[in-house]
Amino acid sequence: MTQQASQFFSALPQYPANQSTEQAARRSVKRPVERRPVKRSLGPAATQQPAVDPSCGREAAPPERPAPWQESFANRLFLALSPRVKSPRRGAPSKYLEPFERFDIERPGGRGKLSATWYPAAGRARGAVLLVHPWIHWGQGYFERRGRIGALRTAGYHALTFDLGGFGDSSPMASTFYDRDIEHALNELRTRAGGLPTHLWGVSSGGYWAHPVLSRVAVHGAVFEDVSQHLIEWSGRMAPWGKPCYAFFKYVLADAYRFMDLKRHAPHLGARSVGYIGGQLDRGVLPMETCELAKQAGGRTLLIPEADHLEAIKRGAEEVLAFALETFELAERSDETNSEADIAVA
Repeated sequence: MTQQASQFFSALPQYPANQSTEQAARRSVKRPVERRPVKRSLGPAATQQPAVDPSCGREAAPPERPAPWQESFANRLFLALSPRVKSPRRGAPSKYLEPFERFDIERPGGRGKLSATWYPAAGRARGAVLLVHPWIHWGQGYFERRGRIGALRTAGYHALTFDLGGFGDSSPMASTFYDRDIEHALNELRTRAGGLPTHLWGVSSGGYWAHPVLSRVAVHGAVFEDVSQHLIEWSGRMAPWGKPCYAFFKYVLADAYRFMDLKRHAPHLGARSVGYIGGQLDRGVLPMETCELAKQAGGRTLLIPEADHLEAIKRGAEEVLAFALETFELAERSDETNSEADIAVA
């Protein structure tokens, strides 16, 4: 670890207990993360009875992908119902973020490309982080502001940003959900990171679509900002005019609806440390839902007062950045502990 990183982590703030959530009281690094089983209803969208772990009352595995025809139809309907975003072609990142490398990630099977940018760590690297942008016209350019990339590099992390399909210079997509693009970017991160720990930091829809990926594959740490439990349910809350379409999605495209339910993915996330960040004034992603996802994932929660959707980083940048770095450090510390235990057993 670099001297800068050591100084940064030694200055990490202690989070005060938030009386509105039980999970926030467990934010201290000194206290181990408690994974508790959660009983939950399968819901009306399930077309068949899934396997259930009798020891804890939850599904024994994350939901399976819908049939290709249903995923394609559901994704086209999802895009039709989504907010219209005109994403301009992106120029080079700001000079203050140099050095960086712009390149393309090729989708398998010749299905287009993803525009990406690699930001090497300052000094000796300790890990690498994939940043997944929200549904906003800047695409990966969203991360050029608010200090996420700078904080990661200073702490010794490489950072990889990319444009999801249809954003920036990335090829559009229509036949599969966005988790496929995140999976391709995560594979690229692993290749460039070598044997270093890998982490993911997703914001809003970027963090949403990362859940189906991380319930299938593992990373060291994961941080999610302003992530809804279900985008169709979020749409019903924020754009009620589309309720007939949402009902069609829920009952006709039932397998796709079930696959998009993060409450079914969160208990199976393949991360050693997970953190959820939200705003206490967010009307679309309710604070209690953020806490519920964290509870099911066995993670921690940070709620920023006076913050609406995508405002946590604006109103509590220092707390958000420290919380994310702390989450990644916890994951790496857990990895070291497991390695020492393996050596002791051997």
